[in-house]
Amino acid sequence: MKIGIRLHDTIEGTLEQRLAFVKGQGFECAHLALSKTLPDFAMAEAPEKLARPEFAEIVRGAFDRTEEDCAVLGCYLNLTHPDPEEREKTREIYYAHLAFAKKIGAWMVGSETPVHPKSPLAPEATTSEEAFRFFLDQLRPVVRRAEEEDVIMAIEPVYTHIVSTPERAERMLTELNSDHLRIILDAVNLLGEGNLDRREEVLREAMSRLGDRVALLHMKDYLRQEGLPAVPCGQGEMDYSELMAFARARDLSMTLENTAPENAEAAKETLLRS
Repeated sequence: MKIGIRLHDTIEGTLEQRLAFVKGQGFECAHLALSKTLPDFAMAEAPEKLARPEFAEIVRGAFDRTEEDCAVLGCYLNLTHPDPEEREKTREIYYAHLAFAKKIGAWMVGSETPVHPKSPLAPEATTSEEAFRFFLDQLRPVVRRAEEEDVIMAIEPVYTHIVSTPERAERMLTELNSDHLRIILDAVNLLGEGNLDRREEVLREAMSRLGDRVALLHMKDYLRQEGLPAVPCGQGEMDYSELMAFARARDLSMTLENTAPENAEAAKETLLRS
């Protein structure tokens, strides 16, 4: 079990400087979102830039020299744009990330499932069967490419997104039926004002339904306020005891979210004590 952090939540600096800093804080792996970590990286240019061998060498070299693992290569682009040409451009960016993940030794490519704001599948319809089926149609070729690249594609369920519940996540895994499709489990992201009073039940359902299909945990906390604002572990209401027992039993690694350089180590210690 390794505990890591999002690189864009750390100090400003080059990729290697950021990695060296988190290593000094005791983190063993990192979540890399290229467009949030590297100021000169634009997602629209990903298919071309990620294909350059020298760029992969730079990124992999930074991880190798600091002896850090790339736990997640983030590609959180929306697959549900109403324009087919835009959807195809987005898929090409996913394909590029999958190929790049293999080159740099990333454990997986991570993503979420929001409805695009311009989609006729309006936000209030995210829980519809139509939205679910539409999303699966867009994700299917991405998963097939993950199989070809022998890389894990990991989806993070979120309360306000299409894959919003443990049940929907399980259905997605069953219907797409691929060993290269896994789950990033973020317990806080499964919570909303409609199920907060059942948070233990929601978490237990997620662990039961998704079990060994969980590839990684994202760890943060929340405040019982409107919108459930996210905060670092230990600064809100989360009880991590069951989640950490789940992680230890499966040797699951995790990355912290919503931290800052000055509170990241305390957040990590909260988890280790749980």
